[in-house]
Amino acid sequence: MLLRKNLQASGLAIMLGLAAAAGAEEAVVHQDEIVLKSGSTIVGTVTGSRDGVVTIETDFAGALDISLDKISSAKTSGPVVIQLADETVLPEQPLVIQDEQLVIATQTSPAETYALEEVLLVNPEPWELGQGYRWKGVASVAASAQRGNTDTDELDYSLESIWRSKRDRYTLRYNGENDKTNGETTVEQWYAQGKYDYFFDGPVYGGMQGSAEHDKFTDLDLRWLIGPYIGRQFYDAPVFTLSAEVGASYVDEDFIEAEDKEYAAGNWAVNASSNYLGGDSRLYLDHRGIVSMEDASDYILNTIFGLAFPLLWDFEAAAEVQLDYDNGAVEGVDELDQTYRFRVGYTW
Repeated sequence: MLLRKNLQASGLAIMLGLAAAAGAEEAVVHQDEIVLKSGSTIVGTVTGSRDGVVTIETDFAGALDISLDKISSAKTSGPVVIQLADETVLPEQPLVIQDEQLVIATQTSPAETYALEEVLLVNPEPWELGQGYRWKGVASVAASAQRGNTDTDELDYSLESIWRSKRDRYTLRYNGENDKTNGETTVEQWYAQGKYDYFFDGPVYGGMQGSAEHDKFTDLDLRWLIGPYIGRQFYDAPVFTLSAEVGASYVDEDFIEAEDKEYAAGNWAVNASSNYLGGDSRLYLDHRGIVSMEDASDYILNTIFGLAFPLLWDFEAAAEVQLDYDNGAVEGVDELDQTYRFRVGYTW
């Protein structure tokens, strides 16, 4: 009886040992591996690649971003989707890098090699493959209240929503400010814009925009604008994005007291951002301008620049400065408005 129990225990131990060994072997087999030019080896799970950077999820340091030009070799244990610079899509294909080249091999064709610069995306999002839209946006608010000798309430709010497909993009923006001092309204303004962009081959796109604006204390009841434009995405990497647009538009200005105006105008916009400071922070610049084609001295400049940084979950905070300059402001109204704000918003 004792011998039988010993044999049973030994058999159970062997089975557990074999199971543990099989599990360990399976864990090793399912690990992706990246070897750097420095000789270091990083083991984990490659989740994607874009803008010349490979992202690998590790057990020891979380997600790591590694530049392709620092990689000597790499291999994923499972298949990924690879999109080349010429937009060729290779589904169900392991990522294999040898001697600083991408190696593509199938069971029915010999191996082919490509320069790493040809790797556009690994595991692209559906919209990057022409399937539907990516929806991104941010809704934020900045509010303050002061009680004492002077009662002051301030509220700033903004919303930006962008739908992007491989071929086109829709953008909606809305922001405003309402301030009161001792119960009297001192600031009442809002701005709304809608845009449609169509991307041609390459970084050039064309579009149509419409906007409306109200600012009670600059005597502006409503300014609305509509017109086409052409733009170019000069850079589109996280470390630096830059786009610029120029166009023509029809502008109608209705004032509360002053004489109303309508005119043809030229308009432009510049948008830039950068994660250069790291920590998922973002420096950004949004600038737009309008100049009358009938009187070049009548122009409007609106500029916002700031620094946004992540909080918990999908919330972010930002410190920004807004400069609004109207060279054709009505009599008695300052040409330059300066706004300094700290806002908190939700991103998606």
